[in-house]
Amino acid sequence: MDEKILNQLSIELGKRLKQKKLSVTCAESCTGGWIAKVITDIAGSSAYFNRGFVTYSNDAKHEMLGVSPASLAQFGAVSEPVVKEMAAGALIAANADVSVAVSGIAGPEGGSEEKPTGTVWIGFAFYLDENIHTVTYRQHFSGDRHAVRLQAVIFSLKTLLAEIIKN
Repeated sequence: MDEKILNQLSIELGKRLKQKKLSVTCAESCTGGWIAKVITDIAGSSAYFNRGFVTYSNDAKHEMLGVSPASLAQFGAVSEPVVKEMAAGALIAANADVSVAVSGIAGPEGGSEEKPTGTVWIGFAFYLDENIHTVTYRQHFSGDRHAVRLQAVIFSLKTLLAEIIKN
């Protein structure tokens, strides 16, 4: 069932991106490339997807996306400032029209009282009047590691469709 949902979302996303002549990129941490995988599962996705970034470590976030070491130190990788910087950095590095960035605590370990397991920040970046605009969401998903990651991927695809690539 999960594969069917992901496939349907990816097909619809691809159709809308092609209609609007837009390209998308991903900057993924806890989802480990899953968003890029489901987007590129669709034949012809090279028309709107050129590259994505799996930036699991803080070093990768900094080196590949330009995330500030100060932001990582002050707020942690699972935070609004970092996911904003990830989304903007991916948008620029991939020369894309829209990006999605995900950073979270999928578990089973790594959570804290402030950021419990299942906490995921998801950010989107796009150009608005030639400036980069970002939108972020803090979600708390439940279940095991697989379930948290799956929910993050589904939320990301649905939000791209509903909020970022509006009719």
